[in-house]
Order: sequence, then C-alpha cells, then structure tokens
Amino acid sequence: MKIVVLDGYTLNPGDLSWDGLRELGELTVYDRTPVDKVIERIEDADIIFTNKTPLSRETFEKAANIKWVGVLATGYDVVDVKAAKEKGIPVANIPTYGTTSVAQMVFALLLEICHHVWEHSQAVKAGEWTNNDDWCFWNYPLIELAGKTMGIIGYGRIGQATGKIAQALGMNVLAYDQYQNKELESDTMQYVPLDELLNKSHVISLHCPLFDSTRGIINKDTINKMKDGVIIINTSRGPLVVEEDLAEALNRGKVYAAAVDVVSAEPIKADNPLLKAKNCIITPHIAWATKEARERLMDIAVGNLKAFLENKPINIVNS
Repeated sequence: MKIVVLDGYTLNPGDLSWDGLRELGELTVYDRTPVDKVIERIEDADIIFTNKTPLSRETFEKAANIKWVGVLATGYDVVDVKAAKEKGIPVANIPTYGTTSVAQMVFALLLEICHHVWEHSQAVKAGEWTNNDDWCFWNYPLIELAGKTMGIIGYGRIGQATGKIAQALGMNVLAYDQYQNKELESDTMQYVPLDELLNKSHVISLHCPLFDSTRGIINKDTINKMKDGVIIINTSRGPLVVEEDLAEALNRGKVYAAAVDVVSAEPIKADNPLLKAKNCIITPHIAWATKEARERLMDIAVGNLKAFLENKPINIVNS
C-alpha cells in the first residue's frame, strides 16, 4: 500500500516522526506540492494525506487508485468531498487536537495588547529605564482584564476552553452559538443574542466555523454595534472578518486593538489593509502549531488510517 503526504512540512518540519504512518505502508512525504504536481505525485497512491494542498474533482478523476484521504487539519475545504464521495473515497479530518493550544494563543495575543511586554522589554534594553527619572515607566496604556466582559462568538470546544481561561482571569463571558449547552451557564457565563454580545463586550474572540452565515460576521455594521475601544481577537478563520472594515475601525479608534492569527488569504498578501492598520497584531497562523498539538494531530492521523484499514473508519466528513 502506497501512502503519500503531499505537504508535510508545516505539521512536521523535523521535530516529529513519520514512523507511525511508515509502519502502515510504503510512505512518501513531500514538504510541499505545487498544484500542477499533485496528480503526478499521487497517481499510483492508495492513501493521500493533505494539509492545504487542494484535491479537486479532476484529482479524483485522474488518480483512480485513491482509496482514502486524510486531511491533516480540522478544516477540509481544500478537498472536494462531494467528488470524493461520488468515487466512494472516504475523507477523514483531525478534530479537537488544537483546543488548548488555540485557547492559549488567544490570551498570548490579548495579554500582549494589555501589557505590550515585548515593546517594554525592548525599551528597557534600549536604555529607556536606565535613563529614566522615575523608578518605572510605561509607553502604552496597561489594561486589567478582571471585571471586563469577553464575548465569544462560537462556543464549541475552543470557545469553551477560551471561556474557562477568561473566567479564571476574573472576566465575565457572553457566548453566542447556534447550539447552546445551558449546563455551561453560570454567574460568569451566559448565552446571549449576537447583538447583545456585540454591545456589552470589552473583548470579542472569534471561534466559529466558516459558513455562509458567518462569513464577514465582523463588518462595518457589527463593529458599529460594539463598545468604543473594543478589542477583537481572531484565531479561527480569516474570512470571518471584513478586513477593510476592521482596518478602518482601528484607524479611527472605534476598535482599540485587534490581534489576528488568520487572514482572508494565506500567506498574507502585501496589500492586506490590516498590515498598515493601527494597533493590529498579526501572527502567521500559528495558534495550532505547538509541538504538543502537532503531536496529537500526528497521532490522530495515524489512528484515522488504522481505523480505515480495520474497516472501522472514524472522523469521516463525507459519509
């Protein structure tokens, strides 16, 4: 059985092992695969793994040997799952692996906005403290989170993990989600309609999937419903935000600060308006990428394939 990994570098740039997959078949791992090389590289493969390399209807029509596809991520929009299903090819994804890492990243970003740790450290090293007349100084406003409200749009696993951390820091949580688990509600966490969340939150964090109903959910109209000086965090999907509208709101001060780990087109385009917006932190889609999370992803990927080979398929998204 031939196994091909089309773009393995982001999952494993060298600090993990492919041995779990290697034990299951003849394994070939490519760091990256250009779109025009996909069919050439998988034409005789039985098992395909992809992260962000697209698998189109044409791919499934021309690579007739494919028996199963594993996506090395939770999102699977890079695969034409309908075409795969028509060919009888199951497609499996990787759920839950990054929950704690993404929630942690939310607060790495938020606490940087609140304290500007790196900028203050650099100022000290540049001599600003040594030459200061006072025993301390700060170059940016410092923000305490306790007592403030975090609005979480999308209260699934990652949203809930984020909410727990927020509550541990003394924040109140307002959650908006189509599916509500009322058992999670407490004195410090409540489900509310979206407009109420927008109106009452000091910090808004996005954790919803990208559907037609959520695309552009942060836009001029929804931003205008927010508190003046709101902070927006996006570690979910770039297209949830209309970037031109967010940049404009940052530049006029309606939004105090934003931090995004995802953008509408990745890698980020040079003309993305957020690159020149005031008070905007942009990181290169790394919330998922702790070694611990990547190890879990690798283990689940191996488990998905083992389950398929044992005729007990799991995590199938096109059944």
